[in-house]
Amino acid sequence: QVQLVESGGGSVQAGGSLRLSCVASGRTVSSYAMGWFRQAPGLEREFVGTVRWNDGTYYADSVKGRFTISRDNAKNTVYLQMNSLKPEDTAVYYCAAGVRATTTTLGYQYWGQGTQVTVSS
Repeated sequence: QVQLVESGGGSVQAGGSLRLSCVASGRTVSSYAMGWFRQAPGLEREFVGTVRWNDGTYYADSVKGRFTISRDNAKNTVYLQMNSLKPEDTAVYYCAAGVRATTTTLGYQYWGQGTQVTVSS
């Protein structure tokens, strides 16, 4: 089993930055794909980006060029650096671990509890 805990969320003005962390425990996640998703009120959970076991990354078009995912296997931690934040980025952000780097929630077996990000205009 893998437990994931996100942190780093908060409130920021448009144009600002936040860095989310996702710490894994229970087993090493170095061989897993680690994804980030977000869910705004009344909307479905949507893909943000993912990092493969070999550090290859893929992002949703809505965040490409603004968000960066990285991983530190020594710390069993994945990060989501968010720059140039917009009000439409407001959501609960979730990290997830899976055996394949997919863009759908079904591709990930383990999920964190989420962290709130609020961007004001």
